[in-house]
Amino acid sequence: MPNFSPHRQHPTLIKLGSAIRQARIDRGIAQEKLALIAEVDRSYVGRVERGDNNIAILTLEKLAHAMEMTITELVKLAKI
Repeated sequence: MPNFSPHRQHPTLIKLGSAIRQARIDRGIAQEKLALIAEVDRSYVGRVERGDNNIAILTLEKLAHAMEMTITELVKLAKI
């Protein structure tokens, strides 16, 4: 489904998505496994990692928890 959000590829979303991707890779977690643990769709994780989706705070919390992190740690990693 195309994303027509005016926030798509916003620099902050790109930084956050990159931080999520890096944290996931550092932990040796495949995108599909992260999605399964966080109970979100795998394609959604990909869109978030690319900065294509303006992630909801509750979903960010799910992803952080699935990687045994806090939202604060992810934001610090993203340097935003």
